[in-house]
Amino acid sequence: MAKYLILIYEDEAAWASAGPEVLNQVLGDHRMFTEANRAVVHGGEPLEPAATATSLRRDSSGSFVITDGAFAETKEALGGYYLIEAADLDEALALARQVPAPFGGVEVRPVRTFG
Repeated sequence: MAKYLILIYEDEAAWASAGPEVLNQVLGDHRMFTEANRAVVHGGEPLEPAATATSLRRDSSGSFVITDGAFAETKEALGGYYLIEAADLDEALALARQVPAPFGGVEVRPVRTFG
């Protein structure tokens, strides 16, 4: 079995304008997803909005430049993730199709292992 990260990207502005009933429905959908797949879901968390991020980049002198906010400004921001275990990419994609992401989509990426 291989490990995969399911990254959830969504439009933060759409979330900001969604009402509490939408939030409660999606949270319930996430609970159902994790419960239905608990044998292969090994973790996952929602993230605070991109505006709360702090980015660090090494400059040409080797020092760090620290900036407020996410590194990339995009319409959809990383809003959460699940760490899963799957036999192959097809199985990981089948799980990813179940992840609630009403204002965006998900990205599936294999976790790299070093031998």
